[in-house]
Amino acid sequence: MVSLIGPDLQQRRRRWQFAFFLLFLFAPILNLFRFDLTETQLWVLGFRWSLGIDALMSGQVSPTQAGIGLILKGLLPIVVIVATFLAVAWRYGRLYCGWLCPHFSVVEMLNQLLHRAIGKFSLWDRHVTRRRDAHGQLGDPDLRWWPVFLAACLLMGFVWAITLLSYLLPPARLWQHLWQGMLTPGEARFLVIGTAVFTTEFMLARHLFCRFGCAVGLFQSLVWMA
Repeated sequence: MVSLIGPDLQQRRRRWQFAFFLLFLFAPILNLFRFDLTETQLWVLGFRWSLGIDALMSGQVSPTQAGIGLILKGLLPIVVIVATFLAVAWRYGRLYCGWLCPHFSVVEMLNQLLHRAIGKFSLWDRHVTRRRDAHGQLGDPDLRWWPVFLAACLLMGFVWAITLLSYLLPPARLWQHLWQGMLTPGEARFLVIGTAVFTTEFMLARHLFCRFGCAVGLFQSLVWMA
């Protein structure tokens, strides 16, 4: 696999990926973006985000004020975000996937670990691609990297499961339950099933998900091809 990106641009891309990965992990903890199922409340940038429907039902605002709030806080942000996303995809293709997507940054990391173990970037590759070391010498696969690859898949599967759950439940309470070993049955089931599903996906189908299962990536491709 030969990179078409220069080393400086590649390093910049790695920094963007790392920064966005941290944002993905800490956004619910900092209430930057999450939907709390316990309160039926959307949080955006640290503030409670409301469309004003509850205020309308309680008579605190008029229907006109509620309609304006619905447009400004609901419809307009969605239109701006979608239009910006489509414009960037039309001009640059799958820019989000290569520079920001947390899933793809993990995919690239797992690719490198698997390549060190068996000389392939995927279990489904037919041919071995020998890896060059820091001195430019061709190296042979080393099966000692297999446990590292499997452990990384399991770790990332758990990180994905608990991060996604923290977008739906209060993160502080979730982590407290986990730390104290007092997870509710629902939390435990989600973490076990989610970790199993994501670990399997990272091991066997991470490329297939990026290519066919990710709606964000698919729409970027369709817009760019248009």
